[in-house]
Amino acid sequence: QVQLVESGGGLVQAVGSLRLSCVASGRTFSRYAIGWFRQAPGKEREFVSSISWNGGWINYGDSVKGRFTIARNNAKNTAYLQMNSLRYEDTAVYYCTADIAGNGFAYDYWGQGTQVAVSS
Repeated sequence: QVQLVESGGGLVQAVGSLRLSCVASGRTFSRYAIGWFRQAPGKEREFVSSISWNGGWINYGDSVKGRFTIARNNAKNTAYLQMNSLRYEDTAVYYCTADIAGNGFAYDYWGQGTQVAVSS
């Protein structure tokens, strides 16, 4: 079992920056992949980014490429999502996810989400 807790969300002005954190507990010895998803009000859940257990591969959704950066510190059991050049369209609840298999195909565990609101 893996438990994920996100933090770092809040209200930020457009073109500003915000960093989200995701702390994992439980099965932290596993070489799981980490993903970030988001869901805006009235919209479908959207893939944001993902990273392998050792950072060997990284993926970004088209809407965030060049603006967001994913990273992880396994010694701290923490993953990060650095969000720069924020837009109003980035407003959403952001979820940290873990794929125990480590391939990023299916995310088994989800955090509670952290709200990000970008004002214009």
